[in-house]
Amino acid sequence: MNDATTAIWPFEDADEVAVIEVWHRSGRAAYQFLPTWQALTLERAAEVFRKVIRPRCNIWVGTRHEHVVAFLAMAGSYVDRMYVDPTDWRKGWGTRLILLAKTLHPNGLELHTHQENHAARQLYEKHGFRAVKFGFSPPPESAPDVEYHWRPSASLSTQSI
Repeated sequence: MNDATTAIWPFEDADEVAVIEVWHRSGRAAYQFLPTWQALTLERAAEVFRKVIRPRCNIWVGTRHEHVVAFLAMAGSYVDRMYVDPTDWRKGWGTRLILLAKTLHPNGLELHTHQENHAARQLYEKHGFRAVKFGFSPPPESAPDVEYHWRPSASLSTQSI
């Protein structure tokens, strides 16, 4: 997948609509178990993105043939959002974005995901993230979630076993 047709770059204003659309499609596909996600309209997703995510996060977009297919939003070392368009699932975007996050924050990363999001959990664990706390996401979802941490020393010690 690392070829001339794919790229990752810092978010630009022109990427906004495409990023919102990827987020909305991906969330609805991944979170079929969450009524709040199934009820989320594209218009409401755009409002949340503009008022909440964009002001507090640094964002990178993944593109194929210059079309946005994935994005990573980070608040410091916290992976706030990472979404891949369902048509591009299992094509290496999650790995590429996690490796970018590790490069940006080599001392460690943190994130939350839903306990039922098995594909995401498998990806994070494959890349050395460890579950540190099980709980619930904030309202309105209030769904079982899991907090993950990645620390470089933990990854190095498990790789040498």
